[in-house]
Amino acid sequence: MCPMIRLSKVGYFIDFVIYPPIVMALLAGAVGSGSPLSWKVWFAFLVGIAAWTFLEYVIHRFIFHEIAYFAAMHEMHHADPCGFVGAPTWMSLGSICCGVLLPLLLAIGFDLASSFTAGLMLGYLWYGGAHYVVHHWQQQPGSRLHRLKRRHVLHHHARKPCNFGVTNSFWDRVFGTDFYN
Repeated sequence: MCPMIRLSKVGYFIDFVIYPPIVMALLAGAVGSGSPLSWKVWFAFLVGIAAWTFLEYVIHRFIFHEIAYFAAMHEMHHADPCGFVGAPTWMSLGSICCGVLLPLLLAIGFDLASSFTAGLMLGYLWYGGAHYVVHHWQQQPGSRLHRLKRRHVLHHHARKPCNFGVTNSFWDRVFGTDFYN
């Protein structure tokens, strides 16, 4: 996806203002087109959400921890986990639109491309929110968010690379990088 940089507080939270109307517009366009493919549109949306979980894992594990240029930027977050470090909206949105939406528009058409992209964007938004919450909010012990926070703290402090999924542990379990003690 895109490199992380130190952002202002507004820059850090602007995704939560910009992304929801885009997700809604993409979905409204796909569903409202009167397509007889409506079940496929909703299926593509769900596949987009699922695809985000895999993309989250791949980006975090292989790009942010293995490629020197991106790893150096990502280290800013590890050095200051409560700082406003992230990808600027224009970079994340540009990456999603140019790297996902446009190629899919050409390959599978508007309805499925926009609904898949809306699902991917919703997954990205959930990731951003979950990541903020695990670093900045106190969690009720035993809650799902507490378990996510604990997994992510282990990612930051374990002696071995682990727990690259922030929103879930599924891909860490699949690829053997899950660690929870």
